[in-house]
Amino acid sequence: MDSASDVAGTFGYHQFSLIDALRCMQGDALAALGYGAIESPHRIIESGSFWRLRAYGSSDEGRPVLIVPAPIKRAYVWDLTPRVSVIRECLRSGLRVFMLEWLPASDATCNIGIADHVEAIAHALETVESRSHHEKPVLMGHSLGGTLAAIAAATVPDFVAGLVLLASPICFRANGSSFRDALVALVPAPVSDSKPYPGSMLSQVSAMASPETFIWSRLADAALSAADDSAMDIHARIERWALDEVALPGRLVSEIVDRLYRENRFCRGILQVGERIIGAANLASPTLAVVNTADRVAPLDSLSPIAEALGSDQFRIIEHPGENGVCLQHLGVLVGRQAHAEVWPKIIEWIRT
Repeated sequence: MDSASDVAGTFGYHQFSLIDALRCMQGDALAALGYGAIESPHRIIESGSFWRLRAYGSSDEGRPVLIVPAPIKRAYVWDLTPRVSVIRECLRSGLRVFMLEWLPASDATCNIGIADHVEAIAHALETVESRSHHEKPVLMGHSLGGTLAAIAAATVPDFVAGLVLLASPICFRANGSSFRDALVALVPAPVSDSKPYPGSMLSQVSAMASPETFIWSRLADAALSAADDSAMDIHARIERWALDEVALPGRLVSEIVDRLYRENRFCRGILQVGERIIGAANLASPTLAVVNTADRVAPLDSLSPIAEALGSDQFRIIEHPGENGVCLQHLGVLVGRQAHAEVWPKIIEWIRT
């Protein structure tokens, strides 16, 4: 198997940027066929060079929740269709919903790293609190968005009422995840941070690291969903989302691969964020983590060491099985019909108590 550096060297970043554009055109074609996202109305209340803060709903009552999407691809996976929308689920439950939307990287923002993202999250937390009768928000993130949310919660614990991690790895020890070990073996050290990383390059590396996750199980899900119109509709919308590539800041990619995946600094308590050295032990807020047992990207072992260290009173884990119609099991908690029926009532109850 070729390494990630061989892939980059063979095709080059410029060619991957062209592939991004082609994949986005394919996604637009799927959207034109009726498989685009059906997002809830929202307004932009603040923005920065690489982020925008969205507010949903019209009520100024209810516990505030700040959502942190993964910086990979688009945030609308949280609000894909009315039947499986985390945004709508939270609004129906009387929560005030805000989302920190990451903007595609450019040459001007390719030097944005983990500390910059944590600073943006901290700023958004302050803004949400000021607009919510000075009530501290619950911070919620999926995948690497949850990883960044956990780092932010450990960095500015006084800003956070609670933390919800959805399929979010925060421990990257060797042999804890087959995806982690394959990714570290594939990607050379150090990772170049001199330019934005095309989304299709990251998609290619992920597929190389775990073809069963990003290729074979995806094809199997399509076959198993074929006889179920509702499942096939969600699957097709996820395929459209997966084609909607965005570039990431080179520095962020470098730091995620080297400082988190390769060196496991956050779990070990030696991650530098600005002037501070922090780790998972600095998590002071009650934390709820949801793990899909069929997910290889964020398995139980990517959370259990921290859960054991902090104790069940502070760190609770909910496990749920994989299901059909989600395309990628890593997204199951966001878009799965079973997850929305069985898991989200538990998440909402935890947030409200």
